[in-house]
Amino acid sequence: MTTSPALDRFLASMEYPATRDDLLREAARDGLGADDRALLAELPDQSYSAAWSIRYRLTRRSLSDAFTPGRTPVAA
Repeated sequence: MTTSPALDRFLASMEYPATRDDLLREAARDGLGADDRALLAELPDQSYSAAWSIRYRLTRRSLSDAFTPGRTPVAA
């Protein structure tokens, strides 16, 4: 899974540590697209220390969905 350029820019500009709720609030305020906000909403409710940890979680989730029988993979 690759993140969109807009999501990459957003994650790079965030101040860390940040919780999922912090990410969602700032994403809405910055006008991040609905698809990217939906990806952030699927993150586990925890504190993230850096953009790479969020990308890791998103990629891990996407791979899990791709290899789980009967599940539709998350669109990139």
